[in-house]
Amino acid sequence: MLECNHCNHGGTPVPTNLVVRNVDEQIVQALKERAAKNGRSAEAEHREILKAALARPRKRTLNEVLAMMPNVGRDEDFIVNRG
Repeated sequence: MLECNHCNHGGTPVPTNLVVRNVDEQIVQALKERAAKNGRSAEAEHREILKAALARPRKRTLNEVLAMMPNVGRDEDFIVNRG
C-alpha cells in the first residue's frame, strides 16, 4: 500500500495495483497450481508469495540470539592445547 497525499484519503494507505508482463507460461501454470492447492485465486497466491518474499523479519536482540544457541559442551571442551 502506498500513502496517498494528493487525494482525499486523509493520508491513509491505499491499495495499489501491480501488473506483471511477459511471464513464462510454465511460471503462470505453477502459480495457478499452487493457488489451487492453497485454496486461493492466482491473484491472492501472487500477493502471498510477494508478501512472504519481501517481508522483513523482526530484528532479534543479542539476548535472543544467544539464547537460541545450542548448549554444545563445557568450556573445557574448547580448550586448545598448544604444544
